[in-house]
Amino acid sequence: MKNKTAFGHTAFITGASAGIGEAVAYSLAAEKANLILIARRLDRLKVIKAKCLKLGAKSVEIFKLDIQSSKDVQAFAKKNQKTLSSISILINNAGLAKGVELFQDANTDDWDQMMDTNVKGLLYLTRALIPAIIKNEGHIVNLGSVAGRLVYEGGAVYCATKFAVRAISDGLRMDLKGTRARVTNIEPGMVETEFSKVRLGNQQKADAVYNDMMPLKAPDIAETILWCLQRPSHVNIQELVIYPTDQASVGQVVRGEKSVKNKKSKN
Repeated sequence: MKNKTAFGHTAFITGASAGIGEAVAYSLAAEKANLILIARRLDRLKVIKAKCLKLGAKSVEIFKLDIQSSKDVQAFAKKNQKTLSSISILINNAGLAKGVELFQDANTDDWDQMMDTNVKGLLYLTRALIPAIIKNEGHIVNLGSVAGRLVYEGGAVYCATKFAVRAISDGLRMDLKGTRARVTNIEPGMVETEFSKVRLGNQQKADAVYNDMMPLKAPDIAETILWCLQRPSHVNIQELVIYPTDQASVGQVVRGEKSVKNKKSKN
């Protein structure tokens, strides 16, 4: 990215209808960026567009797009070639987890959805937009996970997708050397979004994941991404791991009296 801040830049955000994608859109809107937001829920994008314009975004364009389809991504890129040529920031946020069953009990349809979205969708979209990123000396931010560093029971395939995001980020950075384009892999721990509801299929079960502890929130990750984007052009934050204080590692979570959440409530 040629400038030190996001001001005036055009940012493309996938999975922008909720969670981290939505929070990043608001964060960049406040920096006067031009925004291109995609998701499958167009009704949600319309609401977010209005909020982004109020926050100061120079422009906001929204599109319904399922990145799992290579043909749809290619058709979208061809149809909107002029609009997409100005992109200098790509936030590959779209992703999901489905199920927590052991490998031998898992639904293979869940595997397909995770692989098609988290890996293949990221590849399709990045390949379509990378000419603009190179031309504009831009910045690609991939949303990985601590699950791309450590595997846990019942998460073999989801973790595999995030290991893939890590590998793609590293390989892409190597392939882009000399273009002045940058690649950052953001790897959060527990973040309270729609993630657990989508994975577990039940709001009550999702709430229990974050019970009696203080998880990260979507704006925490958005703030971190903005900081990475605002580094001078000679600085590339290659990889950044973010845990909530109550989570020491995957599967190591503090709950109850020792939780940051309960300490805060006492003060």
